[in-house]
This record gives sequence, structure tokens and C-alpha cells, in this order.
Amino acid sequence: AVRFANGRLRRPDSLRFTVYRNRETAHPRKRHRRILVSETERLCYVGHNFGSEVMKCNSLCRYFVGVLDKNSGQMEVYNAEIFNMQPLLSELKDLLETVAVEGAVGFVFSWVPRVLQCCSLVQMDLCIEAFGTSKQKRALSSRRMNAVGSDIVSTAVTKAAANVIDAKGVTALVQDVAQDDVQNISAFLPPCHEDADRPEHVYKFEDILSAAEYEALRVPAAALASASAEEVARRAEERSHCSFVLEELKFLPTDEKSRDHKARCLWFLDTLIRFSHMKVIKKKHPMGPECPHIISRKLMKNFTSLTYNNGSIQNLISASMKAKITAYVIALALHINNFQTDLTVLQNDMKLSESRILDIAKALRLRVSKAKGVPGLESDQNHKLGTLSLPLPMQKAPEGQRKRRKMN
Repeated sequence: AVRFANGRLRRPDSLRFTVYRNRETAHPRKRHRRILVSETERLCYVGHNFGSEVMKCNSLCRYFVGVLDKNSGQMEVYNAEIFNMQPLLSELKDLLETVAVEGAVGFVFSWVPRVLQCCSLVQMDLCIEAFGTSKQKRALSSRRMNAVGSDIVSTAVTKAAANVIDAKGVTALVQDVAQDDVQNISAFLPPCHEDADRPEHVYKFEDILSAAEYEALRVPAAALASASAEEVARRAEERSHCSFVLEELKFLPTDEKSRDHKARCLWFLDTLIRFSHMKVIKKKHPMGPECPHIISRKLMKNFTSLTYNNGSIQNLISASMKAKITAYVIALALHINNFQTDLTVLQNDMKLSESRILDIAKALRLRVSKAKGVPGLESDQNHKLGTLSLPLPMQKAPEGQRKRRKMN
């Protein structure tokens, strides 16, 4: 069912309507989206059932359309929606037709909000020109001047990009893109304070764990803080924690406050590493009931990506999110180990390649050196040691050309 925003039509029977549906039929929110288009001799009309301008009556009650068979006297009833048809200006009509042809069966929905927004904006501008106050007309003139300025800037940027391509060549630009691994990783690092005067202020502890999150760790970390030497040995035999945590439990401070602080850090670091081994998070509390609610919420909000699968929303630990977890694990390990940590142990715990963890360490501005492994933890191999010291080294692109994996 339709209604026209600008009044009643003289000959409604002569109209023909076209319905466009969203291509993403599995998407829980987008699969019900429809766009209705109609055309008269003078105007083109468009209506839609989504967005900020959608009619509220569709959500408050249900509508039905009955089709009566005059011969049998029976009526078939169908679900219906009311579309509010807005007139579309001629220049925007051409754009809509172009997009509809390109979209074929499924309309390209990303264009529609822009089309509708432009339509309402143009109509509003015409009203301001005819009936607006002096202040509104000045604002309209200023906005139009800014739009012209934006077009000039866009043209200049396009021309500059063309000049760069002509001067440097496409091959060289592709090689530059292939060397951006460290810069891409940098988007997932903890906040870095480059002007810090001490190593502990470069990656501040409160940027890794807030005061409320730190307080919530007191109860679950108490078992680590009170563990005896025999208990630590038993945990090592059972492999109930990652290698980094099992090794650090042997050297807990005797001072009660320092011991409690290190136990909280180790518990959260172990939780981060175990969380990174998951793929798709299906449970509300993936780390178990002993994990505080505020920590579970932090893991889900900061270290997962939303994805859609079979019509449902899921939390996924993507490659970029695993890189982010690794960066926070390294930063926390630096605070635990006086800003020098064994990267090889963390690499094995997180099941990463050496090149991957070294890229993240270099993005964190660590100095990487070789060291002997801890006895009992593959001491025969050369371990990589990451050190955070001032002044921070300059970031460099990765050496050599690594093949990028093709994404299907």
C-alpha cells in the first residue's frame, strides 16, 4: 500500500511500480529492506521501509491486503506495508535509474540513502530560497560555497594522485603497499606515549587494564598468589597455564602487595593467550564462570570482530584481532618483566610464526636481540629478546618482499 507525500494523484490506476530488494538475504537486518519506485509523466517517486524517515505506523501495527475472487466469493489475505512515496527531482531520477541498472535484480543499497538525502536536501534548499529568512539564506550560500571548495579539493587530489602514478609508476607503488605490514599492525597497538621519560610510561599500565578491571582480578588471581612451590610444580605438570605464566610463577615476589600485583597480571595475560586460541566465540562467557564479567566484556568488545553467519551475529577472532591481542600480551609482559621479555616463549604460547611476532614487536618499538632460552623451555634454540628502552627506535618497513596471501 502506498501514500504520496505531496497529495493525491489524478490517475492512480495508470501508475506502475517496481520493487527492489536487498541482495543480502541472509543478513538479519537487511533482508527485509525494500525500495518502491514509481514514475508519472512529470515526476518519479521513491519510497523505502528502512532508515530514519520510515513511517512509524509500520512498527506500531500490522497491515493486510485482501484480494476478493468475485466468482467464488472467497478472499485471500496478504501481509502488507505502507510506503510513503516521495517525489524525486529529475536529475536524481537519472542517478536512480543508473544505479538500478547496475544493481540488476538486487538494488545497490549503499546508493539509496545518498539519493534520498540529496532529494530532501535539494527540496529544502528550494524552500529556503523562496521563503527562508536572511540568516537561513546566508547559511545556504555558505554551504554551497563550501561544496564548491570541496569539489576543487577533490579535483586537486585526483590530479596529484595521477601525477604521483605518472612519476613513480604503478609497479613502485605496489611495492610500497607490500611494505606496509608494520603500519597496518600499528592500528591495533596499545596507545604509545612517545614523549615518555621512562619505559613504564611508554605503554601505560592503565591503558592495558583500567582500575575497575584491575580490581576485578583480585579474586581470580588469589589462587596464583597463594600457590606454593608444590602447587606450581603440579600446575606445570598439568600444563594448566601457558609456558610464560608457569615460568613466572616460580619467581613471585615475597612482598604481599607486589606478589598480588604480579599474580593479577599473570592471570590476565594467561586469559588473553587462551582467548587468542579461539576462532568463533559462541558463548556469552567464553572464559568460564570464574572470569569476572567486566573482563569477559572487555575481551568481547576490544578483541573480537562482529561477523554474520547463517543469519546470526557472531564474534570472531580475526587475524587483525589476534595481532591486537599479541600486542597487548607483549606490552603486559614488559610490565611484568621489567620491560624485557622473551618473545620466543610468547610466540610458542600464542602459536605464531617468528616473523609475525617480530613484526609486532618492532611495531611496538622494541629492540630485538638474541638470547639463550630458559632451561627446560627449548633452551637449545636461539630465543629472541624484546627490550623497551629510551629513546625509542624509529619504525622501519619490513626488510625484503614477503608474498601476500591472496584473499578469496
